[in-house]
Amino acid sequence: MTERNVLGGELEPCGFDPVTGFFRDGCCSTGPDDLGSHTICAVVSAEFLEHQQSIGNDLSTPMPAYRFPGLHPGDRWCVTARNWARAHLDGRAAPVVLASTNAAVLDLVPLEVLTQYAVDVPGDLSGLDA
Repeated sequence: MTERNVLGGELEPCGFDPVTGFFRDGCCSTGPDDLGSHTICAVVSAEFLEHQQSIGNDLSTPMPAYRFPGLHPGDRWCVTARNWARAHLDGRAAPVVLASTNAAVLDLVPLEVLTQYAVDVPGDLSGLDA
């Protein structure tokens, strides 16, 4: 079954340079093994990376054993719902690509919050279910 994005459409790829996703398939796909819910496609900023470092989530240092290249501002990456939400509460959330953000995140983060940070908002929001 095709996974859906928060807009109700087919989940679009988040990023291939670097290759992101819990399954390293370029998408914010999720499954039972993804305990962190790597479902938000974020465009990371320096501020977001600094925040993540401050809460013990180092997204900048490469970790080859996990096929993790280390991120730079402007990279698109599937981040965990919990850590993104924490950044939101701390006023340091990264922009979100809604078409590439997995609908599974809606169990943890409301669409209204995600759309505040959207960088790909469709022109007509009337068809979205909140």
